[in-house]
Amino acid sequence: MDEDCRNRGRESIRADESRTVCPVCPHACSLSEGQRGLCRARIAQSGEVASENYGRLTSIALDPIEKKPLARFRPGAFVTSVGSYGCNLHCPFCQNASIACAGLDDVRWRFVAPEALVDLAVRTRGSIGIAYTYNEPFVGFEYLRDTARLAHDAGLANVVVTNGMVNEGPLREVLSLIDAANVDLKGFSQRFYDIVGGDLETVERTIRLMAACPTCHLEVTTLVIPGMNDDEREIEEAAAWLASIDPSIPYHLTRFFPCHRMADKQPTPLEALRSLATVARRHLDDVLLGNC
Repeated sequence: MDEDCRNRGRESIRADESRTVCPVCPHACSLSEGQRGLCRARIAQSGEVASENYGRLTSIALDPIEKKPLARFRPGAFVTSVGSYGCNLHCPFCQNASIACAGLDDVRWRFVAPEALVDLAVRTRGSIGIAYTYNEPFVGFEYLRDTARLAHDAGLANVVVTNGMVNEGPLREVLSLIDAANVDLKGFSQRFYDIVGGDLETVERTIRLMAACPTCHLEVTTLVIPGMNDDEREIEEAAAWLASIDPSIPYHLTRFFPCHRMADKQPTPLEALRSLATVARRHLDDVLLGNC
């Protein structure tokens, strides 16, 4: 990687003479030289926190926009989807664990500069833009920012699929560049977010900021896991809260299938998912079922 690309991947807050605090997410990892953050994608180098996964792509594919999932943004379109490695949550039900739970030496990657990725998307027939997805895009915040700017200059759309665990500063810096987003609302209690290592208030703030941005189309997804976040009251509270922001926000209730550290769990019963959708529709205009 050239030095210019390395420098573009660095943002930090100095904690003291020996440690640096990463400003990207609420974990606020305080790192000594050479230490990686919880996400395994950011590292302390020369008194700064660098995006170690800057431009290091593990996955590139041309996907239907509905796969993100986005049901009401450019339906029928295709988007160039890219991912790196690393995530700032540790969901035991992660569907992309091979890269989201990976670090530098755990997965194959290749460096793709922002200019090269935008050129690829421009040349890809049928692609309307770039989706930053598969792993958590905000742990590689600087690459998202730099690529999204170039993508807009080239007339491409930017799509972000995120867990919403990002601080307000980095989010605001890129929000005007995001044309569509799907935020994964894991559950609607801090109890559930304790299981995955996150903060519900941060995710709520991300959803509110995205919903308030006139140039960002927002959809929200909850993966419904039997016995964990499938309580009718919790889904109703989530739907009512979303409706208090905007009742037209599309809300995806998605069926869980066994994976990662929950391979012995049963899939979400279809009847239960449909029942929860009925509950959510008491408050929201657009509730969709996924993985069915």
